[in-house]
Amino acid sequence: MRTALHARYVVGFDGADHVLHHDASVVYEDDRIIHVGPGWDGPTDHEMDLGNALLAPGFIDLDALADIDHALLDSWASHETALGLQWSERYFAEGRKDVFTLAERRLIREFALAQLALHGVTTCMPIASEVHSSWAETFDDAVVIADAAQRIGIRAYIGPSFRAGVNVARVDGRRDVLWDEGEGDAGLADAARFLDYAESLDHPLIRGALLPCRIETLTPELMRGIAKAAKEHDVPVRLHAMQGRLELELLGRQHGSSPLQLIEESGLLGCQLLVPHAIFGSGDGEHASPGDAELAVLAEAGVAVVHCPLTSLHYGMVLRSFDRYRDAGVRIAMGTDSFPPDMIRGMDVGSSLAKVVTGRLDAGSIADYFRAATLGGAAALGRADIGRLAPGAQADIIAIDLSDARMGVVDDPIRTVVMNGSARDVRMTVVAGQTVQLDGTITGIDLEGLRSKAQELFEKMRAAYAERDLMSRSPEQLFPPTFPLAHSD
Repeated sequence: MRTALHARYVVGFDGADHVLHHDASVVYEDDRIIHVGPGWDGPTDHEMDLGNALLAPGFIDLDALADIDHALLDSWASHETALGLQWSERYFAEGRKDVFTLAERRLIREFALAQLALHGVTTCMPIASEVHSSWAETFDDAVVIADAAQRIGIRAYIGPSFRAGVNVARVDGRRDVLWDEGEGDAGLADAARFLDYAESLDHPLIRGALLPCRIETLTPELMRGIAKAAKEHDVPVRLHAMQGRLELELLGRQHGSSPLQLIEESGLLGCQLLVPHAIFGSGDGEHASPGDAELAVLAEAGVAVVHCPLTSLHYGMVLRSFDRYRDAGVRIAMGTDSFPPDMIRGMDVGSSLAKVVTGRLDAGSIADYFRAATLGGAAALGRADIGRLAPGAQADIIAIDLSDARMGVVDDPIRTVVMNGSARDVRMTVVAGQTVQLDGTITGIDLEGLRSKAQELFEKMRAAYAERDLMSRSPEQLFPPTFPLAHSD
């Protein structure tokens, strides 16, 4: 099946970098691109003129929410309230349980992955909160995500999260990690079993990855086991690390080490390692940013930092700075990490924050952010066939509408989209030559029905925080409305 898409603008790839074509086409046969640019006059089975639109490579989201939106609840809490959003010591010892059944988790994963496709994400590495599990994700959870990815048609790197410890709030209000090392060993075994399962699927869109939880919830022994498994299976590892002051404090207390020291000692630097956030290190100064030596280690090892600017900002953090990491040779990819999975808003926020951090208007260029969201993600996964529109590459394509009056006038189309638009302007999402999303619909998926069920499950998730709260506060106390509810007469 040969398909030609025509549009006013096309982001092609010249072998070294993205280039912009005017009044051009992308032609693909089955799952591979065969032509990018103007001048196509060959035969096609199907053609579509998208008019005033930008055709671009699909976004690669390497920290992609596979959950219900929890930032609505936990990104604005006071210190006292925040203690109630963790497991309490009592809950760890006596009450831990799964908030959702496996069937409910299946619905949640489908809802979340559909959102990714709607927002122009063609390749994802899912993440979900472990707070709502009896411990962490299981083999069955990873299978559910793989099933959802296949139904929707999105490219996915999948594995269950696992951990040997859990962040808790102590009775005296201190934050700590409590341990069950047997759970960590069982989780790694589940993760290795899923790698074999993913390979057995022999599905072009599904690949396995090792996706442990946050570094402070892993023992050094478990980290060494992860490194060994990654090398044996030749798969990427994503490890959340260097992402907060509490993490630095806990690792210092537990091991007397920095995150990067533990990563080095475990052997993970010798793996295909992705580190979401990487905002904090052992550097001096008010912000405790990674020092130059730490950035040099990350660069030398080929570690990919998965930058999630919109989510980081919601939680009061910022990368210092995009240009500094780039200039140090650190590979930068992108993630969304929360709802909405809007890579365009993320690029805009990241670029603007880079200006604030550096005091320069030319910092955090939109070109660099666009590269990170496409080519950077592909490099992090070790792939030269995604993240670009070029003959021979996978037909992972998005069309961004420029015709809506709310977009305003167009100068450079990419700059206009990032500054004036959002990922809700993505009109079409194609993955491996298959149209996954068109004009806000996904074939075979009842989006409104999914949204309605997800709302019910969100209410269930919200209510469950009270069971874990150190002070047993109600959901209404933990999550008061922005303004008081009006009283009817």
